[in-house]
Order: sequence, then structure tokens, then C-alpha cells
Amino acid sequence: MYVFAVLQQPWPWWIAGPLIGLMVPALLLVGNKAFGISSSLRHICAACIPAGISFFQYDWKKERWNLFFVAGIILGGWIAVTFMSGDHSVDLNPAMVKTLHGEGVSDLSGLLPGDVFSFHALLSLRGVIFIVVGGFLVGFGTRYAGGCTSGHAIMGLSSLQWPSLVATMCFMAGGFFMTWFILPHLLKL
Repeated sequence: MYVFAVLQQPWPWWIAGPLIGLMVPALLLVGNKAFGISSSLRHICAACIPAGISFFQYDWKKERWNLFFVAGIILGGWIAVTFMSGDHSVDLNPAMVKTLHGEGVSDLSGLLPGDVFSFHALLSLRGVIFIVVGGFLVGFGTRYAGGCTSGHAIMGLSSLQWPSLVATMCFMAGGFFMTWFILPHLLKL
């Protein structure tokens, strides 16, 4: 029962981070596979869309392991939320809570603020910007950068790839810029 109680608590960065980092050598050792998630959408489209689009004309079956990997992430997330989530909310810095309340975000009971990320919020201008426009920009940026943060920051940096270093620095700069200069204005919508 102790193990179940440990699984219900948030894990500190110094445990969760190295576990994620160990996926890189594990995937390389087991099957010479690269860690990354964004390419799975291309594999799904290549498998499901029988169009003559050249971008989807390749042997996606060689990469089906990636689809199982993503399915495992989704299943693991569902199991964690359904069976292993405790009765505690996400711990946030009190100054952050005060700032968010000042910006009109009051529902901090889940993993994401319900005032911003919910089906009800999707019917507002703020929800459309965060969910629809933000989702499009993330998808476009992932394709334009040639991979997502997990592919570049975890796999690319660990294999000393220069483009991954540049992409990761741009991800971080964009995140800081968004947080400090754009997000406060979007929260006021």
C-alpha cells in the first residue's frame, strides 16, 4: 500500500527528470530509436489518409513503434489521473496564485486552469485564442522546427545536435517572451 501512496504524490524534479532522460538511452539501446512525439501525427496521417500527398508517401509501418509509444503515454496519463491522483491540488507559488487571481483566473483546482482551458472557455474569445490559435501555433512551430520540445531538448541535446540546441534556445526564448509580454494581455480578454 505504501507504493500506491507514493505514486499518488507529485514526484520531485530530481526523480521525474532523470526518469524521462533515461528514455533516450533506453530507446537507443533497445532499438536504435529516437525519442520524440511530434512525428507520430505524421505517421497517423500517413496511415489514415489515402491521399496522394507526397509528405505522407513513405513506409509508416517502420515507425509504428512510435504509435505504440504515444498510445502508452496516453494510457499512462489516463491511468494516473483516474486511479492515482490524490486529493491535493497542484502546488503553486502563492505569488503566482495572487497574480493569476488578479488576471481573472480563479479556477486552479486541476492541472490546467479551468477558466482558460475547458469546453465552456472554448466558447469565449480567450478560449479560442488559447486552445485553437495556440494549438495551431504549437503544431506549426513543431513542424517548422523539425520536432517538438521532447525531441529537440531531450533527444537532440543528449546526442549533441547543433540544430536541437538552437531550437531549444528558441523554444525557451519564445516561452519567456510569451509568459512575460503576451500572456498578461491575453488573460485580460
